[in-house]
Amino acid sequence: MIEQDTKKETLTRLKKVEGQVRGIQKMIEERRYCIDVVMQLAAAESALHSVAEIILKNHLETCVLSAFRSNDEEDRQEKVDELMRVYSNLRTR
Repeated sequence: MIEQDTKKETLTRLKKVEGQVRGIQKMIEERRYCIDVVMQLAAAESALHSVAEIILKNHLETCVLSAFRSNDEEDRQEKVDELMRVYSNLRTR
């Protein structure tokens, strides 16, 4: 579950990303220089990546930690498996 502080921080960051995306849309509508658009896209992608890192950290500190403190071996294995899927997806990007 996403903690309150994490929720607040990620929503603030996502609103900034939303503004970046709107700015990129405007740049495209105005037929701005391609490299400038690409640079703004990279900045928005980086900002989204930062949000993903915050959410992942929250997941590790709450859901994963809770599973590893429990006696539920199946839950622990599920958490390991899902983290490996996330790692694999991020690595192939």
